[in-house]
Amino acid sequence: AVPAMACSLKDELLCSICLSIYQDPVSFGCEHYFCRRCITEHWVRQEPQGARDCPECRRTFTEPTLAPSLKLANIVERYSAFPLDAILGAQRSPFPCKDHEKVKLFCLTDRAVICFFCDEPAMHEQHQVTNVDDAFEELQRELKEQLQGLQESERGHTEALHLLKRQLADTKSSAKSLRATIGEAFERLHRLLRERQKAMLEELEADTARTLTDIEQKIQRYSQQLRKVQEGSQILQERLAEADKHAFLAGVASLSERWVGFGGPGVPTELSAHCCPSRRLKGKIHETNLTYEDFPTSKYMGPLQYTIWKSLFQDIHPGEREAGGGQEGHTVLPTPGGADACPSSVPAALTLDPGTAHQRLILSDDCTIVAYGNLHPQPLQDSPRRFDVEVSVLGTQAFGGGVHYWEVVVSEKTQWMIGLAHEAVTRKGSIQIQPSRGFYCIVMHDGNQYSACTEPWTRLNVKSKLEKVGVFLDYDKGLLIFYNADDMSWLYTFREKFPGKLCSYFSPGQSHANGKNVQPLRINTVRI
Repeated sequence: AVPAMACSLKDELLCSICLSIYQDPVSFGCEHYFCRRCITEHWVRQEPQGARDCPECRRTFTEPTLAPSLKLANIVERYSAFPLDAILGAQRSPFPCKDHEKVKLFCLTDRAVICFFCDEPAMHEQHQVTNVDDAFEELQRELKEQLQGLQESERGHTEALHLLKRQLADTKSSAKSLRATIGEAFERLHRLLRERQKAMLEELEADTARTLTDIEQKIQRYSQQLRKVQEGSQILQERLAEADKHAFLAGVASLSERWVGFGGPGVPTELSAHCCPSRRLKGKIHETNLTYEDFPTSKYMGPLQYTIWKSLFQDIHPGEREAGGGQEGHTVLPTPGGADACPSSVPAALTLDPGTAHQRLILSDDCTIVAYGNLHPQPLQDSPRRFDVEVSVLGTQAFGGGVHYWEVVVSEKTQWMIGLAHEAVTRKGSIQIQPSRGFYCIVMHDGNQYSACTEPWTRLNVKSKLEKVGVFLDYDKGLLIFYNADDMSWLYTFREKFPGKLCSYFSPGQSHANGKNVQPLRINTVRI
């Protein structure tokens, strides 16, 4: 019954000209309906000035007016919402409606099974409706795709979870190892400090005991001499009190002999020449206070902390000296990574090599400051060692091993580049400053931007303008680390297997006539 009814309804909605469902149905005086486009094209083929006829009943009209049929248009729209193929396919569905025949539809929009008779058609108007079989295949396909996506996501989550668990275990293991390393390093430092403190205190006690013994011995000698002086004074006073001239003169000879006796063995050598007159003796007694000058106070004063700090590194690596780094002059950082990563010398020198400097660069007399000169190039002899295009200069010292640290003052500049370069880098022509060319540098550019000279450049996260940059090199571990030397915050790390010796690299950048970037680069040195 349902197929017959559906087919009958469709026949009533067909245009007799195009034999398709009405599109914009119209009428013009008789009871027949046509698509507006179909009837218009039909009349165009007739005589221009002739009457217009109806293709169904053949009635003619002089000037017919096309009137739209809204009701018929609504019927067509509702019919179109329920395709005949879906209705006919649903008739064969094995899932019957409990109240009607096996006519079952599925609304893909609402994801719901519907009955053509039970459900109000308007509820699914403009929805995508199909039969149960097609819906089953469609939803099977969708669910399989979703299942495949979930399975891939499950594999990804499983791998990520496995990786995170491994990272968790590795992090815990690394943290445990680092805690032990840090504990051992600081315990070693504490032990060395305690030993240094004990040695200094013992040395102080020995110096104190020796000085006090010397002072006490002198006090004893001076006390004995004082008693003799007091005895002589009393005798002289008694003799002076003698009123009889003959008696007074008779005792002068014996008094002289006794007085000379004060210069004998019982009197300290330093006093024997000053016993008489008493004024000179008093002066010598005053000089006994100068015995405190023998106490070595200068040994325990001055830059005590720096002295201890310097000796501490010598205790960690006694007598070790790296070639080219054994002179005093630059700041050395207690190095990251434990007690075994110590600078090879404390402190070590770092100076600029004039033989590598570009002709426009001006170096200070001590070769620790470099600036760009706006004057004509200096009349310097060219050589393969000298940069001729890049306004650069290398350090004199070449590092082939060990741990080194220095600082460069970069304040009030808008452009600079510092770092390390292979000892044998190309010096001629325009040079690409990057690791593949033998350069490991960071750069300030565009006034306030900082980057590492990688391939391509890596932008650095710098919170405030750098005033001083620290450069830390652990050659044997292949580490080159840059710091903000003011707070020792990390800037960037190069990890490389260095093929040969390295030299420090400096480029102050070009200065401008308007006063920008005229400040020099300065190697920071220790000031005590």
